[in-house]
Amino acid sequence: MQHRFNVNGDEVEVTLNKTDGGWDWEGATINQHTRGRLHVRMADGRTALAHAAKVGDVWWVHLDGHTFALERMEPGASSQQHGGGLVAPMPGKVLETLVEPGDEVQAGQALMVLEAMKMEHRIVAAHDGTVTAVHHQAGEQVPQGAVLLELEETN
Repeated sequence: MQHRFNVNGDEVEVTLNKTDGGWDWEGATINQHTRGRLHVRMADGRTALAHAAKVGDVWWVHLDGHTFALERMEPGASSQQHGGGLVAPMPGKVLETLVEPGDEVQAGQALMVLEAMKMEHRIVAAHDGTVTAVHHQAGEQVPQGAVLLELEETN
């Protein structure tokens, strides 16, 4: 299954599949070890232990001498068919609107928080731009596919 992540400020799309013991990620396998550690077998056959900790919505992963900040970008958050509009990935309630029209935003920045299926879902900017409209505010119920915000891409 395709997933989008903000990794250290860059948007990355990867294929991530759940397996019996963990995850398969682009040819590498990741399995839970102990106390926040992950056992990683890389595509080239090397193995390593990674340390992971979640702070807010960001997973901090320390692997092989490098630190990665990973934040999952919600599926369905942007829609080309709505001309730059950001849409609700499922029916839910707007918990928080984090931007106003005229705000300059960066790719991966959280714009709105929805509650759906007893979980919080962050609607994030797919690219750098300017918020041109906010169609829903905190407390409003929205159907799946509702245009929540509009974002004009910055070149």
